[in-house]
Amino acid sequence: MPVPSLGVTVVALLADPDAPTEIAQRMARTLPDRLADKSGQGRRFDVEVVSEPFTSGTEDLPTLMRRIMDRGSAENWDIVVALTDLPVHSHRRKLAVNLNLEHGLALLSLPSLGGLRLQARARRAVEEAVLGLAEPHTTGAEGPPRSHPLRGPFGNRLAPVHPDQSGEEETGDVRYVVSGPRGYVRVLAGMVRANRPWRLVPGLSKALAATLATGAVATVNSTVWSLAAYLSTPRLVIATVGSVAIMIGWLIVDANLWHRSPESSPEARQRAALYNASTVVTVGIGVLVCYAGLMAINLVWALFILNGQVFASMTRTSLHATEYWTLTWFVASLATVGGALGSGLESDEVVRAAAYSKREQERRRVLHEEHGEAR
Repeated sequence: MPVPSLGVTVVALLADPDAPTEIAQRMARTLPDRLADKSGQGRRFDVEVVSEPFTSGTEDLPTLMRRIMDRGSAENWDIVVALTDLPVHSHRRKLAVNLNLEHGLALLSLPSLGGLRLQARARRAVEEAVLGLAEPHTTGAEGPPRSHPLRGPFGNRLAPVHPDQSGEEETGDVRYVVSGPRGYVRVLAGMVRANRPWRLVPGLSKALAATLATGAVATVNSTVWSLAAYLSTPRLVIATVGSVAIMIGWLIVDANLWHRSPESSPEARQRAALYNASTVVTVGIGVLVCYAGLMAINLVWALFILNGQVFASMTRTSLHATEYWTLTWFVASLATVGGALGSGLESDEVVRAAAYSKREQERRRVLHEEHGEAR
């Protein structure tokens, strides 16, 4: 795919379905003008968005780059930038961008950009990749170095992204990887964002119904009133931590969300640890959102249903703001445990659909099928 020095440069954004496609479509509205302004030289850009699961069934970097190359060769594209929410690994390193200067290809792993300001970071990364690939590149000792075509965030020493030469067996010429604890946290945050943990609560209808029912009944139970009236703040905190941990553990175990790698290599173990960490954080955020919502709903229900005289006669304590807050807090912990039991009524597929992005669901489905065949 030769890149013209002048005229119109056709750029294809090849995006995995779901979030990567949404990001590509949003940036495509302004990308041609931004690229033209930054490139100068009278060059114009035409941007096309193509949504297809090019990462389906594989996490192997050379395979992904070959797929991108084959897809680009079949079209009249000058540059292809592929976007995926898959955390790509190569030689135990987490890949941010893989560039093939010869064929005008780039693979961008969105989780490496972190969980905040993803749209803006993705746009800047795509702009740098396109401008770097659009520049003429030379080989050999006479030309300038080929190893640092990007000059923006990926070249920033403060960012946890560092250029690294590809191995001889790799398809790309230059790759940018994340490293160190800060880079690990950044990739983990990106994976959690791709899973959209806030969708967990509405996605688990049976568990949500069990949680609300438990909270409604517990709020009008005199035994619960008596217990809540004499619970100290440390005990309420312990109840919160315990109930949230039970809910997280139950969802992960019951729906078989824990990833067990069939391989025993260090890279496979590292990859499995990253996937499991993202699962725990994703489910944890979803459960905490559920817990906060329960407290709000229980407080409104308590304000509506409780009678001060009845409460005082049963607990020998006047019903004030402190009592409302303590009861709401305790009931939220009880209801969360009830929700954990209710989640057992959900199918594994429903839980996975609520907890994971479409790309992650596809990855786990393929691994499950391969594991079943191996047996």
